[in-house]
This record gives sequence, C-alpha cells and structure tokens, in this order.
Amino acid sequence: SAKDMKYRLGFLLQKSDSCDYSSSQGKKEKVSSSQRVSQEEVRKWADSLENLIHHDRGLAAFRAFLKSEYSEENIEFWVSCEDYKRTKSPAKLSPKARKIYDEFISVQATKEVNLDSCTREKTSHNMLEPTLSCFDEAQRKIFTLMEKDSYRRFLKSPYYLDLVSPPGAGCGPENCKRTHTHTLDCNSNIISQCA
Repeated sequence: SAKDMKYRLGFLLQKSDSCDYSSSQGKKEKVSSSQRVSQEEVRKWADSLENLIHHDRGLAAFRAFLKSEYSEENIEFWVSCEDYKRTKSPAKLSPKARKIYDEFISVQATKEVNLDSCTREKTSHNMLEPTLSCFDEAQRKIFTLMEKDSYRRFLKSPYYLDLVSPPGAGCGPENCKRTHTHTLDCNSNIISQCA
C-alpha cells in the first residue's frame, strides 16, 4: 500500500548502512557521478512532466509514486510507446504494436489505460497497418492525463519532496553529517530499489 511504501522509503532514508559507501568495488562503481541528481535537476522536474520523465531518476521516482497509487500502467504505456517509436525494423512494428495494444488498450488489457472511446477506436483502426505514429494520439492523451492528475500529486508527495528538501532535512542525527550530493545519491538509490 501507499502507506507501506512511504514507511519503507522513510526507513531506508534513515538507515545508515543504506547510504554508506561499501568497501566492495562493485557497489562503489554503482554510486557513480552519472547516478547523482543535483538539487537543480530535481527542481527542474517541477517545471514540467516532460523534464521529469525524460530524466532516468525522475522517471524512476515518478514510477515509484504511480506504483504506490496503483496507476503505474500510465507511465508503462508512455514508456512502451517511446520505445516503440524507436523501432528500426519494419518487420518488428506489427508484433510490437500488437503487444502494446493487447497489454494497454484492448478491452481485456491486463494494464488497461484510461482512454476515451474515440481515441481507443482510432488506435484500434491504426492497428490494421501499424506505423511508428499509430499510438501517438493515445500516448498524448495519457500524457495529458498524468500531467493534470498524478504529476501534480507527485510534486506534493514524499517521493518528490524528500529529494528536493534541503540536505539533512529527512536524515536522522547520525546521517546529517553527509554531504549534499551524497544525500541525493542515497535518495536516488532508494528510488531505484522501489521502482
């Protein structure tokens, strides 16, 4: 449940060994500069949903939030459409399109997204001859739905606020000596563990 996820995140934030650098080389490599999220970057996520979901850590945080609300099918559909649009081989278009349609759009879809009947019908028609743009309208509708609804709640949630808060704000006394950047590393790692 959302309450359990919130507790788990809080617990992981306070747990000192989850943030300590490990002596093993493998874990040290994981906490690389590419995984760091600056406060400036995190603040940009509040400018637009696009900024958020086009950043790996932002996408992971948003996905974890949607999972806590039992609505992760929206972001999964959006990500699947983005992946679909990068398909190079024409032979792969039809099977990939069918998989996306069956998983997210058809009436018996396991992760059905909330589309109006007109968009659903148009997307169904597009399945007769799938092109790289056959999901564009449906993807745009789901993006708008997330932007007006879940994204606004995300910005008020601990998933975002814990990342954007000043260094040490969410730490227990033993963790407050950490540097600003290290705190963000910890939060980023927590997001990836929960995603």
